[in-house]
Amino acid sequence: MTTLHTDTDNPTQARITNIATVVASGCGTGLSPIVPGTVGSVFAVACLAGTLGAPLHWHWWSWLFAVLLAVWSAGRAGESWGVIDHPAIVIDEVVGVWLALLIPMTVLTFTLPSGILLLGSFALFRVFDIVKPWPVDILERHVPGAWGVVLDDLAAGLMAGGCMTLVLVGTTTL
Repeated sequence: MTTLHTDTDNPTQARITNIATVVASGCGTGLSPIVPGTVGSVFAVACLAGTLGAPLHWHWWSWLFAVLLAVWSAGRAGESWGVIDHPAIVIDEVVGVWLALLIPMTVLTFTLPSGILLLGSFALFRVFDIVKPWPVDILERHVPGAWGVVLDDLAAGLMAGGCMTLVLVGTTTL
């Protein structure tokens, strides 16, 4: 089995065959033939848009459950598809962009403009997930298995959430 989809010229075609592959592919959004990670992130933001008013503790407990589900489903899907970090696995993007949203929602005490919060967190998360600055690249390369698949996106989400918090604080003090 290969570690990354770039480790092979012909990664296994991803197919939905069980609940783990449904979850790992973000309900099939990861099967997009173009930019599956971005499509999976858009799916996550669309799902989260309707829940922004939910209590914060609900978000954090749900996110924690989703992270554990992400590790499990990414591992199972990677085994099924023959590539540990197959491009169709986008559940890691879901939990990463969710973390990017949760950080400013938790830290900031003023009312957040939901459109700016959603779009800004999404954009910053995608930048950190694609560019993979330290420590995102280290986690992706050196943490084995499904934990490595998920942890690099959590690091990207943490960085995006921190930056989004700073952006929101900066725009309110101007």
